[in-house]
Amino acid sequence: MKNNFRNSKLLVIEDNSDHRFFIEKAMKTCLSEVSAIHMSTEQQAIAYMDSCLYQEWDLPTLILLDLYLPNRENGWRILEHIRQMPTPINQIPIVMLSYSNQRDDIAEAYQKGISSYLVKPTHEEEWVSYFQKLRSYWWETVTLPKMRFSF
Repeated sequence: MKNNFRNSKLLVIEDNSDHRFFIEKAMKTCLSEVSAIHMSTEQQAIAYMDSCLYQEWDLPTLILLDLYLPNRENGWRILEHIRQMPTPINQIPIVMLSYSNQRDDIAEAYQKGISSYLVKPTHEEEWVSYFQKLRSYWWETVTLPKMRFSF
């Protein structure tokens, strides 16, 4: 079993306050070792990621990105911005978390470089199950690259 918890950060980009609440609650239960960074707008998320260029220690281990912030164009711009950034930022895994189960949204998300696409739970109790699976896969199973700039 892997251990990707050392100095681990999860960047959560979510504009819905109810969903943020469920995410925070699930993280306390399933990912208490992980520091959460919450952004609710496209501008905040892009500014944070840009700041990581100068503060390597702030790089998130994983990004949870809501597609509709509140429009899908906002989510696409964040995704495209991150994927156009220099290495290692552009290699950070991005999990798209959205209510949309539209085939076009899912296909376009993968074409634009997400690592995984999850349709948001519809019931409060399902959030913990989702985060247990995120923990198992992203923090205990996969081998993630070292996130360091090389100058």
